[in-house]
Amino acid sequence: MAIYAIGDVQGCYDDLLRLLDTIQFDPATDTLWMAGDLVNRGPKSLEVLRFVKSLGEQAVTVLGNHDLHLVAAHASGIVHKKDTFRPVLEAPDADELIDWLRRQPLFHTNGEFCLLHAGLPPQWDLEKAQAMAALAEQALRSDDYRLFLQEMYGNQPDLWSDDLEGVPRLRFIVNCFTRMRFLDADGRLDFTHDGRPGSQPSHLMPWFTAPNRKNADLRIVFGHWSQVGYYEGHNCYGIDTGCLWGGQLTALRLGDPVESIGIACPGYRRPGKAYSDAAGII
Repeated sequence: MAIYAIGDVQGCYDDLLRLLDTIQFDPATDTLWMAGDLVNRGPKSLEVLRFVKSLGEQAVTVLGNHDLHLVAAHASGIVHKKDTFRPVLEAPDADELIDWLRRQPLFHTNGEFCLLHAGLPPQWDLEKAQAMAALAEQALRSDDYRLFLQEMYGNQPDLWSDDLEGVPRLRFIVNCFTRMRFLDADGRLDFTHDGRPGSQPSHLMPWFTAPNRKNADLRIVFGHWSQVGYYEGHNCYGIDTGCLWGGQLTALRLGDPVESIGIACPGYRRPGKAYSDAAGII
């Protein structure tokens, strides 16, 4: 019996199956933790969604920015040129798949490890992270979820305050769990830089290196940041190793010690051509 956390798949279905063969995943006994961004930019988002959904309780999936973008596209009917959502949106089971996707969590923990897509602000401890995730999940699972999706995009507010309410609070929560990379010493989120650590201006730092981080005692597994590659430090494990861009798809066997297993991927997008989310477009 094993738990394997898997980095961003982004529609790379064939690579996912190869990785599962490599780790000899047994759905009868093993569990997959998917770090978000199941879909988009790769060629087979529909197949990935159907497969992960079919695993039932043997798969835990946290929502990533591309997953939420798919939910928003389904709700609005607007699909951008760079998105590869149309096979999902035109599938006969599209409504069922989107309904399943929007009911997935933003944060998951088994008491030993925590799983999320992007990051946590330094002001949040475990209790706050769970409470904030639950708040946003409630909005996404409600009958009025389309109203929130209309307000979801944007970079403000960029600093946590307990005084935040309504849509601003929800937007900040979603941005943390699905988009954040760099922040400043005050914990202010930055969405203008998305390169590898060390490429940012001197006043910024990766979220997991923030001093006095209240969640520093948590063992956090995250994806989202392919330019970091595989990362292990500060009690955090980054597992987006750029499958979409010709890097690897990584599985992290959660235990003591953890073990990373990666497979080489052919790449469906040219490195260096990644989209920017600087304008709040996720």
